Amino acid sequence: MGKRRILKKQGSGVDSGKRDRALSKLSKRKLDHALLFIESTYNNTRVSLADREGGTVMWSSSGSLGFTGNRKSTPFAAAKVGEVIGEKAAAIGVKEADVFVNGVGSGRESALRAFAGKGIQILSIHDVTPVPHNGPRPPKPRRI
Repeated sequence: MGKRRILKKQGSGVDSGKRDRALSKLSKRKLDHALLFIESTYNNTRVSLADREGGTVMWSSSGSLGFTGNRKSTPFAAAKVGEVIGEKAAAIGVKEADVFVNGVGSGRESALRAFAGKGIQILSIHDVTPVPHNGPRPPKPRRI
C-alpha cells in the first residue's frame, strides 16, 4: 500500500515562500510620495502603489500571497497584503501616501491600517467606489 502522507495545514494562511518572493522584487526607483490604490471586492483584495502620475510601481494581492478560496476575502489576508506593500514601499523610500479605496469588501480598512503601521504617513483617504445614481430601467413584470 505504501506510506500515507500527512499534510499539515498552517493556521496563519500565508505562504512564507510567496511572501519572501514578493518582498524580494523591489523597484529600483526611489519615491518620497506615492499613491496607494486599495481594491477590495467580495472575493479578493488588491493593493497597488503608484507614483504621482499614476504609473504602477508595485502591487500585491491576497491571492498572490498564497491565500485561496474564501480566505482571500478576509480582513486578515488584506492586512497581510498591506504589510507586504508597506515594507516594499518603505524600502524604496516612501514617506507619505495618498490613499484611494475602491470596492465594498471586508479588507478595505485592515489593508490601510497595516500599510500605515509601517511608518508611512497617510495624507488623504479618498473613497472612489462607484455608486449608481439610479441604474438601468428595471425589467417589465412577467405576464403569465
